[in-house]
Amino acid sequence: MAARHSADPGGKTKLTSIIHSEAALTPSHSLGGARTAPIPKSSTVVATDTGKMVRSILHSLEDAKAEDIVSIDLRGKTSIADMLLMASGRSTVHVGAIAEHVVKACKEAGLAAPRVEGMPACDWVLIDAHDVIVHVFRPEVRQFYNLEKLWGGDRPAEIGAPGRKAV
Repeated sequence: MAARHSADPGGKTKLTSIIHSEAALTPSHSLGGARTAPIPKSSTVVATDTGKMVRSILHSLEDAKAEDIVSIDLRGKTSIADMLLMASGRSTVHVGAIAEHVVKACKEAGLAAPRVEGMPACDWVLIDAHDVIVHVFRPEVRQFYNLEKLWGGDRPAEIGAPGRKAV
């Protein structure tokens, strides 16, 4: 399910409801028995409420004047995250400012150290907030990569995802 967040006639962004139930947005990652290296303490999640994290990030995007905010529910499609948020900035400076605002909101919501990629160029910044992934683009870059189509509603479920059977 994708939700588009649009501006109302008064200029304020409306945050369209993307959360069907609070209980549905709890971490649901499964390692499937695979052995992994221990997670460093610097990236340990303090807050495990994904719904709270999504709301915090959406409000920070709105406060930073991000444009064309889209959210895509990834639960049942992949195990990498529960929610994907995308937004555009008007320039590289705006993209960088939006990304910094989102990182600050993640830290305030209890995430010790969100991982950030792309800050030096600020054409496309990716913020990994564990169960929520945020992409902030310049409009031309967003149009070129078209991630909304890639992760849209018709995407088949990932084989081996929790609760899914292999076909």
